Amino acid sequence: MKKEGTEVKIKSLQKALQVLECFVEKQPLGVTEISEKMGLYKSNVHNILSTFKAMDYLEQDPDTGKFRLGTAVFALSRALRENLDISRIVVPFMRRIAEEAGEVVYLAIPREDEVVYLEAAYPESQKLSGSIVTGERAKMHCTSVGKAILSSMDPRERQKLLQEPLEAFTQYTITDRKELEEELQRTAERGYGLDDMELLFGIKCVGVALVNHEGKPEGGLSISAPSLRMSEEKIQVFAEILHRYKVEIQKRL
Repeated sequence: MKKEGTEVKIKSLQKALQVLECFVEKQPLGVTEISEKMGLYKSNVHNILSTFKAMDYLEQDPDTGKFRLGTAVFALSRALRENLDISRIVVPFMRRIAEEAGEVVYLAIPREDEVVYLEAAYPESQKLSGSIVTGERAKMHCTSVGKAILSSMDPRERQKLLQEPLEAFTQYTITDRKELEEELQRTAERGYGLDDMELLFGIKCVGVALVNHEGKPEGGLSISAPSLRMSEEKIQVFAEILHRYKVEIQKRL
């Protein structure tokens, strides 16, 4: 993904990385699929994929011939996470939150109109690995942590991020811009965001923004649980837990 205001110096490298980015949306992929999607010759796509395969950025299924992301991508992702200050600061707190709440806890950071999930912490009772969320993205308008981050932003900055139509992911997703603004106002007033089965049916989340010393949201934390376990009473309990740890975390940001 090219940043605005930057100049691409090596077009061939840009093309190769754009091929690699195709795997963010879907895996596995074949030469023909990528060729048609990007409008490139199959021979060019094959050469790019073969090079990434040789460097372990892609793996190829011997039966189907299709490709998926390889271990070298994971190594880069892990290095990025480990060098982000917010991860180093927040992860120890996440483990304590997960045990106290008895539910999974996520750390996410804002990227344009999305949040990117960096880490997850599970209570001992669930015995799951948090690595499954690494790099996953979700639109801000349908996640608790995204709403909390949006409500902490300057209104003009928020408007720039929300220019595109609001996509519906379930029947509960807010797609009306005025309704979303009202929800963000409620989020700011109560100090936490809610995802009421708006991203995934059957899953509810409570989220808070993590704001640095300049007053800008650097990321956010959320507690997620099946909707049957997320009563109004539980929501209030989880919001209190998140707020308590948020105060401690923000002292370090």
